[in-house]
Amino acid sequence: MNKDPLRLNVLAAGALAVAVLSSALAVVWSTHESRLLFVELQGLEQERDELNVDWGRLQLEQSAWATKARIERLAREELEMKRPRDPEMVLVKP
Repeated sequence: MNKDPLRLNVLAAGALAVAVLSSALAVVWSTHESRLLFVELQGLEQERDELNVDWGRLQLEQSAWATKARIERLAREELEMKRPRDPEMVLVKP
């Protein structure tokens, strides 16, 4: 069987062209996916930053609501609690 070298070269060149084209398309697809993921990452980082700001505000609000002076005032005004006098106090020792 006599194989034509020109025919083999054309087939090899065709296979090489398909491989190069496939590789180029893979690079384009990979770059596109990378950009989409980067945009998603930036959005998630922005959301994280906003949540951190909200968390800081909530911590400040909680510390304001839990001050000793406020709790004592609420106990006196809303619950009508009062500090016991000395004769009403009983000390328990361990």
